[in-house]
Amino acid sequence: MIIREARSTDYAQLRQIYLDSRRESFHWAKADEMTLEDFDRDTSEEEILVAEAGDQILGFASLYVPDRFVHNLFVHPKAAGKGAGKQLLQQSIARLGTPVTLKCVSDNHKALSFYKKQGWKPVVEEGEPGARYWVLVYE
Repeated sequence: MIIREARSTDYAQLRQIYLDSRRESFHWAKADEMTLEDFDRDTSEEEILVAEAGDQILGFASLYVPDRFVHNLFVHPKAAGKGAGKQLLQQSIARLGTPVTLKCVSDNHKALSFYKKQGWKPVVEEGEPGARYWVLVYE
């Protein structure tokens, strides 16, 4: 598996990973309102790293570099548990420097557990009821 910067030719796969992952994991959101185009909107002005094995993209991280912020981290459901998320996080930290922050929806217990295992610390829970999230930091 390699981690590299995304190319424009990757975007079709990245859009599908983003859509499939959210539809499977975001039980609090309306899956029928999610579209392939959400990826472009939600990663605008961000640097995108991809985890690739062979010619298959397993997942991606989108980074908002000016704020040292990991905005999105998604691994395709079929590739979960194979180390792509961990490697994407490690490369994101190396790219951004520390401290690095990210936000994770409070109801996404699986992701929160994953981040904590990788050394991220929950700092504060914010947001309105029904849209709560944790701010996590890696120092």
